[in-house]
Parts: sequence; structure tokens; C-alpha cells
Amino acid sequence: MVPFLIHNSVLIAIFTSLFAITYGLLLSYKVMQSPRGDKKMNTIADAISEGATAYLKRQYSVVFVIGIVLFVVLYFVFDLLSAAGFAVGALFSAIAGIVGMSVAVRSNIRTAQAAKKGLAGAFSLAFSGGAVTGFMVSGLALLAISGFYYVLEQVNILQSVNLRPLIALSFGSSLISVFARLGGGIFTKSADVGTDMVGKIEKGIPEDDPRNPGVIADLVGDNVGDDAGMAADLFETYVVTAVAVMMLGQLLFPHNKMVLFFPLLIGAVSTIGSILGSWFVRLNGNKIMTALYQGLGASAVLSLGGFYAISSILFPQTSTLKSGVSFIHLFYTLSVGVIITIGLVIITEYFTSKKFGPVKQIANASNTGHGTNVIAGLAISMKSTILPILLICSGMLISYYFAGLYGIALSAMSMLSLAGIVVAIDAFGPITDNAGGIAEMTGMDKKVREVTDALDSVGNTTKAVTKAYAIGSAGLAALVLFSSYVQELNVGASGLTSTIFSLSDPKVLVGLLIGGALPYLFAALAMEAVGKASIAVVNEVRRQFKEIKGIMSGKQKPEYGKAVDIVATAAIKEMILPTIITVATPIAVGFLLGSRALGGLLVGSLITGLFLAISMTTGGAAWDNAKKYIEEGHFGGKGSFAHQAAVTGDTVGDPYKDTAGPAINPMIKVINIVALLIASFLK
Repeated sequence: MVPFLIHNSVLIAIFTSLFAITYGLLLSYKVMQSPRGDKKMNTIADAISEGATAYLKRQYSVVFVIGIVLFVVLYFVFDLLSAAGFAVGALFSAIAGIVGMSVAVRSNIRTAQAAKKGLAGAFSLAFSGGAVTGFMVSGLALLAISGFYYVLEQVNILQSVNLRPLIALSFGSSLISVFARLGGGIFTKSADVGTDMVGKIEKGIPEDDPRNPGVIADLVGDNVGDDAGMAADLFETYVVTAVAVMMLGQLLFPHNKMVLFFPLLIGAVSTIGSILGSWFVRLNGNKIMTALYQGLGASAVLSLGGFYAISSILFPQTSTLKSGVSFIHLFYTLSVGVIITIGLVIITEYFTSKKFGPVKQIANASNTGHGTNVIAGLAISMKSTILPILLICSGMLISYYFAGLYGIALSAMSMLSLAGIVVAIDAFGPITDNAGGIAEMTGMDKKVREVTDALDSVGNTTKAVTKAYAIGSAGLAALVLFSSYVQELNVGASGLTSTIFSLSDPKVLVGLLIGGALPYLFAALAMEAVGKASIAVVNEVRRQFKEIKGIMSGKQKPEYGKAVDIVATAAIKEMILPTIITVATPIAVGFLLGSRALGGLLVGSLITGLFLAISMTTGGAAWDNAKKYIEEGHFGGKGSFAHQAAVTGDTVGDPYKDTAGPAINPMIKVINIVALLIASFLK
């Protein structure tokens, strides 16, 4: 069994990835067979689809030019294989985002139509649409890594495989992820904030009201930000983590080829486990979140069984890796990753769900005004960082105890191996959000809107859960990348540790401070971008209400395309500078101040980035659900003073949770990957 796995591990991973992609396509076919609804619904859905597609074309046309430049640079600095790896990573990441968005804009109208018959049918269809994105993301990620590694094996058939092209592949996927997360986030929140500020606050009309000129841009944003951006983000996190684990394994155990195959088999096993686990998603009554968690729990249990099997087969003896580390220790570290995932889900739901105290606390604070709502929201966002950090720290210590740095790497890999089912749960959110928008805009029966509102409310929490999952796994991945960076610096040093990062070294301290400032600068630029674009949307929406006299009476239609064009232009323009800063800073620090300063920068960006990202994403979701809690009838319901204050809090939280916070995740990993690429020049 062992020789079979060793000689066929890469092929097993390739076939498993193709199976996941095929399964995703079959689910897509099933979704497409569902009815689309009437002509009025199709008009709205088509407008959303056209707007989202047009934006992605503009975004990727800009990214393509930047990608060509970086391809040429990598070709001349390294070699053709590294440049090709960059291209493959970028291409597959883009495909993951495009597929996620394409399925979402076709599932939303079908979910709205299914909602006419009740909650169960709409839930099933929305989850199936989300599952397409989930399994396409995990399948494409595993295929990119295993397929390109197979190519490297064929090229280097007579010698050990150089993993630098895989690092370049990670760089390609990370770069696309930053653009997708940041550009999509700017788009979605600019449209959302600008539309709500005029529609809800000034005109007193409901969310997703067809009279609002910005409503289509808002619905488009859900897809380009929460679907295309999220898919590219999780694709990148999966790829980066797997490659980091492979590289660290090769550096720590250069004569043990099994450490290269182990992450691929972890991904393959968990992909199958997640597909089987998705079959356990069954709605019982109106317990939507419970149904989704059934799928996650089943996937985790099935994956753990697979982890135990492959650990015992590949590493049956204690001496296989190093003295004292047996297969059971490796299994323990893999279990830690799964436990961290479940723990982050529970913690995030506590801070963002309407059922628990934090959201109710923000809602209650809205009774006394806008300022107290914002204060309460900021307090909750800060408090929400403590438990996730303690959980991640505990997991790191336990994993290190069992298997050293490699154990921490395996914990990160086991977390990301569950990406298929986690993304499926996340992509459920924007589909239900759009379904609710279509129901509102077409004036569907109140009972239909109650169904879509129930789904959307849960979807808001699932999106927050996935962001916490992505950020937590990014923290572990960044630590693994930092360890790989240190090991890479020491290659050729006769096995001795030649690079020491001391807090008494001023260069290390300078690096720490610069690295600590980077996430704040990055987040500030993202927030400013949303603010600028929101002002433009507000002015445009106000202009249309003023100049097109029949909008409020419903006699004339707004010019929806104007708002879409404004936010698309702003998103494309504003996403470039933060990305350039992210790539250029580690290069500048590395070559001007040296490897120790760059190491400090990596640690500094990880520490502040982790806290800032968790605070922003969790706090923003809590603000959003506090508004929804009031809209259900608490503290005066819609239109009340508390509701007005809650809308203000939600407006502040929107760019927190959907623009700046999530984009910090790929930013951290881009910095680490660039450092890893240039490490050989800094020795």
C-alpha cells in the first residue's frame, strides 16, 4: 500500500481534483434545470448578471496587463518554469472567481422562484449553487498544485524537484486574490453604502427597492465581492498553504519524499470527505444554520477518518521523520486544524448571530443614537479578536508539541483542506441576498420575502464565519511561510542556523514596525476608496431622484447603469495602489535593510494584520445583523430611531467586513511569498 501511495500520490490528487470539478459541474447542471420565474424577475436577474460580467471583464483586463509584466520579470529573474507557475496560479485563481460569480448570478433568480413554494426548496437550491463554487474552488486549487507538480517531476525526472515554480504559482494566485478581494470589496460596499444612505435614510424606502437608482449596483456587488472575491481568496489560501507545507517539509526533511506528497493526499482525502459531507445538509423545520453545520460536521468527521488512514500508511514508523514523531502525532496535528476550524465557526457565530448577546448589545445601544451604536460596534469588534487568537495560539502550541514546525504546517493544511464545504456554506450567502433583492424589486408576495429574509440573515453569518476561517488559516499559513523563509535563508549554511532575529537588533525592530504599519495603511486605502466611491454614488442617486420626476411614484425607471459604471470605475482605479505597495514593500525592505529586517516585517504584518482583519470582519457582521435584528420588530422596528442609528452602524461596518478586513488576508500572504521568492538573493 505504501509504495502504491508514494508512486501515485500526485495522480491520486489530480484525479480527486478532477472528480470535485466534475461534481461541481453536475451540481451546476442541476441548478440550471430549476425554473427561472417570470419576465419581470428575469429582467432584474439579467441586469445583475450583465453588470457583474462587465465588471469582471474590466477588472481582469487591467490585471492581465500587470500579470504580463510580472511574468516577464519572473522569466528573466528566475526561469521559464517559475514564470509559467505564476501564470498557472493567476489563471486558475481567476477561473475560480469567475465560476463562483457565474453560478451565483444564475442561482439567485432560481432561489427566488423556489421561495414561492417555501423555505425547504429555496434553501436546497441556494446551497447547491454555493456548493458548485465550493467544490470548484477546492478542485481547481488541488489540480493547480498537483498538476503543476507533476509537470515539474517530468522536467526534473533525474533530480530532485525545485519548488520555486510552485512558490511562483502561489504568488500568481495571491496577486489575483488581492485584486479580486480588494476590487470586488470596493465595488460592493461603495454601491451598498451609497445606495443605503440615500434610499433608507433620506428617502425612507426599503432596502432593494426598485425605485433606488443604486440598487442594481448593490446586487451586482454581492457577486463580484462576496462570490468572485471570496472564491479567489479561498483558492489562494488553499494553494499557498499546501505549497508552504510542501516546501517546509522538503527543507526540514530533504531526504524524505513522502513529505511532498502528504499535503496533496490530505487535500484529496478531505475533498472526498467534503463532497460526502455535503449530502448531510438537510433542513429540519426552519433550522437553517443547523442544516449547514450538519454538513460541516460530517465533512470534518469523514476527513479525520481519512487523515488517520493516510498518516498510518505513509508514516508507520517513529523514525520516518525524526525521533519521537509517529503517525499518531501527525494525526493529532491534523486534528488540531479541524478543531480550530470548528472553534472559529462557533466563536464567529457567537459574535455575529442575532441569537446571542453581542449583536443584541449593539441593537440596544441604537436606542440612544448613532454615536452609541458606533461605540458599541467598535467595542464588540475589538473584543471579538481575543478568543480566535487564543484558539489559534493553543493550536500552534499543541501542534508544535507533537511534531514541531511541521506539525503547525499540517494543522494549517488540514484547516484549508475543508475549503470545499466551507466555501459552499459561504457562497450560500450572496445567492440568498440576491434572491431577496429580486423578490423585493419585483414585488413578490410578503411570504416569499419572509423566506428569502430568513435565508439572507443566516447567509450574513455564514459569510462572517468564512472570513474568520480564511483569516485564521492565513495566520497559520503565514507562520509556515515565515518558517520556510528562515529555512531558505539557512540553506547552504552547513545545516547551522545562521540567521537570528533578535529584538535587540535595530533592523529587526524597524522591520517589525514597518510590517505592523502595513495592514493599517492597506486598510486605510481600502476604506478611503469606499468612501470616495460612495460619495459619487450618493451624488448620482440624489441627482436621479431630483431630475427624473417619476421615480418615486414608480412611473419612470431609474438609470441603474450609471451607478454600476461609477463604482466599477472607482474599484478598478483604487485597487492598484494598495497592491503595488504590498508587492514593493518587502522587496524594498529586503534589499535596502537586509534579510533580518524583512523577517521582522513579516512578523509585524502578521501580528497587526491578524488582529485588524478579525476585528473588522467580525465587527462589521455584528453591525449588519444588529440592523436586521431591529428590522424584525425589536426596539421599534423599521423606520424607528433605533433603526436609523443601526443603519449608520451598518454603513460603517460594511467596508470593515467586506472590503478592508477580508483583503488583509491575501495581503499578508503576498508579503510572505514575495519574501520567499527573493530570499536566495538576500543571503
